[in-house]
Amino acid sequence: MEFFHEPKINWMGIKWYFIALSLALAAAGLISMVVKRGLAYGIDFRGGTVVTVKFAKAPNLDAIRSELDRQNLPGATIQRIGAPGDHEVIIALDLKTTTSKEALDQGKRAIVTALTDLFGQGQAGKLDFNNSSPQTVSEHLVAADPLGLSSKGFDSATKSYRDLAEALVNFRNNPPRSGLISDFQELSSVPGVNAGVIATLRNDFYLSSFAVKNSEIVGPKVGKDLRQQALYVTLAGLGAMLVYIWFRFELSYGLAAVVATFHDVIITLGFFSLLNKEITLTVIAALLTLVGYSMNDTIVVFDRIRENVRLNKRENVVDLINRSINQTLSRTILTSGLTFLAVVSLFLFGGEVIHGFSFALVVGVIIGTYSSIFIASPIVVFFHRRLIKSPVVAKSKDYSREAVAARR
Repeated sequence: MEFFHEPKINWMGIKWYFIALSLALAAAGLISMVVKRGLAYGIDFRGGTVVTVKFAKAPNLDAIRSELDRQNLPGATIQRIGAPGDHEVIIALDLKTTTSKEALDQGKRAIVTALTDLFGQGQAGKLDFNNSSPQTVSEHLVAADPLGLSSKGFDSATKSYRDLAEALVNFRNNPPRSGLISDFQELSSVPGVNAGVIATLRNDFYLSSFAVKNSEIVGPKVGKDLRQQALYVTLAGLGAMLVYIWFRFELSYGLAAVVATFHDVIITLGFFSLLNKEITLTVIAALLTLVGYSMNDTIVVFDRIRENVRLNKRENVVDLINRSINQTLSRTILTSGLTFLAVVSLFLFGGEVIHGFSFALVVGVIIGTYSSIFIASPIVVFFHRRLIKSPVVAKSKDYSREAVAARR
């Protein structure tokens, strides 16, 4: 499919406008990183506690943040996830203590305590059933013995009540409740539950309007290791691509492609710094995707340049590169345009969990597309003119039969 039939756009003639734009964007991003003393890393990299909470109704995030501040837990990251009707929120708390498991668990307990004070609606002496473990439920059932199992022996009764507690918690956690029940009577459908069990649960527990669905803990050493591994993986990818392009084309093409890809990554990271967005593992995945996408787009242009060099060895390099870019313009518009529509859809409708991933791709597709034309291609021109001195880059001359005869 061709959008343009033999376009004759002088791309190299307007390259300085885009180079100036790139320099401005890169400088703004780097200055932002310096002023802010680096990038804003997510919990994955800096270490901390991440808790996923489901609420009975849409929670007030400002109220949660204020309560966490009141509990001496400032700076927590709070964001909605999933469909609006799910009422699910992720709360990420920075790690301030050592790497021992006991210290790490304090983050989760602190978050649960703050939410209990805000949404628990607790009663004195009672525990929250929606956030109780099977072991806790089992201990209360054993103590009350609502099924009269103590006559069978302590071990037998304990095992029976432990199995019943597991069934009760599984019923609570499975859809459609997904961690929340609003009335103890809902548990009457669980096998083995009778009126005595329901009465015991009502006597010892209450039902809060939130439930912790999942919690993850990342130690600071793990976060540091992840940062280093992400850097190594990105550099290794760029190095491997340099070798590949060097082998397939020549070193000048490889250097141009790698410089253009560095350009794309730096500007994308600059946008994250300027907009105070966190760098997470999904963002690193997006950056690696961007590296591959940008390199692929650049190789398509380079491949056409190489073909035209073989066919027109005496053509001026600027004219040759302009023609090569024009010949691949329809392909660039088609692939980049469709990719851009896909990542914009992810950005708008993908939700908070992949917001950073999709944002990196939105910026990267735009930057990567124009860098193939206005960054990588001018670098090839520079290398040919300044270092290689190939006849293909000689200044434009008249190669008509009469002109050639006159020069002889």
